[in-house]
Amino acid sequence: MAEQTKLLVGLEIHVQLQTKSKLFCNCSNESFNAEPNVNICPICLGHPGTLPVPNRKAIEYILLAGLTFGSEIPRTSKFDRKNYFYPDLAKGYQISQFDQPFCEGGEIEVVAPDSKTIRLQRIHLEEDAGKLVHPTGADYSLVDFNRAGTPLIEIVTEPDIHSVDEAVALAKKIQETCRYLGISKADMEKGHMRFDMNINFVKGDERLTEITEVKNLNSFRSLAKSIEFETVRHQEAIEAGERLVHETRGWDDDNEVTLEQRSKEDAPDYRYFPEPDIPTIKISQDLINKISRMIPEMPEDKARRFKEEYGLSAEDIAIIVSDKKTAEFFEDSVSECFEWAVSIEGKDSEEESGKKKIVKMISNWLQSELFGLMKADKKMIEDIKINPENFAELIAMIYEKRINSSAGQTILREMYRTGGDPSQIMSEKSLEQVNDSSELEQICDEVMAEHPDETQKVREGNKGTLQFLMGQVMKKTGGSANPQTAMEILQRKIG
Repeated sequence: MAEQTKLLVGLEIHVQLQTKSKLFCNCSNESFNAEPNVNICPICLGHPGTLPVPNRKAIEYILLAGLTFGSEIPRTSKFDRKNYFYPDLAKGYQISQFDQPFCEGGEIEVVAPDSKTIRLQRIHLEEDAGKLVHPTGADYSLVDFNRAGTPLIEIVTEPDIHSVDEAVALAKKIQETCRYLGISKADMEKGHMRFDMNINFVKGDERLTEITEVKNLNSFRSLAKSIEFETVRHQEAIEAGERLVHETRGWDDDNEVTLEQRSKEDAPDYRYFPEPDIPTIKISQDLINKISRMIPEMPEDKARRFKEEYGLSAEDIAIIVSDKKTAEFFEDSVSECFEWAVSIEGKDSEEESGKKKIVKMISNWLQSELFGLMKADKKMIEDIKINPENFAELIAMIYEKRINSSAGQTILREMYRTGGDPSQIMSEKSLEQVNDSSELEQICDEVMAEHPDETQKVREGNKGTLQFLMGQVMKKTGGSANPQTAMEILQRKIG
């Protein structure tokens, strides 16, 4: 069988760790939207005579990531100096890791659309550089060193990726995992996660094009678009008989093209050597055991349990477990709702059916109503004022028919705005559902008397007009009438 031309893609995923302080000093690690150059010190800026001290929590976090991804944890590791010049690199070198990283190997399983395992080469720990700021209309650039020294893990894959879908699925899986582990918020809009992408084509053992590295991709979209662009560029080079050059390119998001930056550096270009100010770090088995016990229930395990315990669809489960905080909010709401005074009578099978109905209601209201409010404000579930207890109370009120769906939406919007208690909001806005048959009978009589022509049309078989009369009943009750009871009364009275 003839060898097929194959696309090879490898990713280097940089994830900022969620530690309180930077990697080698006590400066704050939270600099997003901070004034320039406020979270800095002589260690950040590499002043002569300063000594870096590794952040223990950052080391624990990289070990947690490595153990979760199945990496080997060597008993010794060290930091190295990676030498290069760039205006935002104050020291003239970056403290990174070269030949003895904290984590070696590992693998990540993705679905894109079929299940596939992508091997990891390594995960290492390093400090970030600063950031260049380019004032609008100015012919100069400024340097903000707030980010200098923030701890990053760099997850390096083998070139096992053969499509855009696989690359994006892997990136999303790493983001999801880091959030579940609590080691990073992995918010790309805040620069917590970004990608470097390596791409070339081979045919069997023959390299058809040289490797191109595309730097600093800061969204799933830019990752996908850069692979698509480079795939076409490499294919055109193959057709034209060109090998291309081993180079680094940047991504122009506005024009959706890559641009040449420089010839690709290899390890010798960086003149790596052991960081003389940081001793070799020894990793004990006790520490590995301790970190292993910190691995939480991961999305795949949680999805299986949710299927068994709650009987939700695979689609609902996938959405809920994709974010750890959302999964926790859902499960806490379910637990609280079962404890509320929800009347579920009858045999065990009927009781179980009632519980499944409540779970489905929570899932539906979470995904359709609450997510809709959050999406409009670009908020995560941990940012909202509604807690699981109040959300569960709202669902219980709907389930018990104390309020109807329309009133529930009104109450939820007010809860989202103020964080208020649903029962109190219901009372203040007079939204409790009218279930009293005698009261509804009187209201239906009034509606029929006020609209005799429409009532007669219904008697003559115009069922569509019945909805008009029903609307008038709802209007008189401020939307609080039990629609099922009101409809039954109208149908009986009209005959």
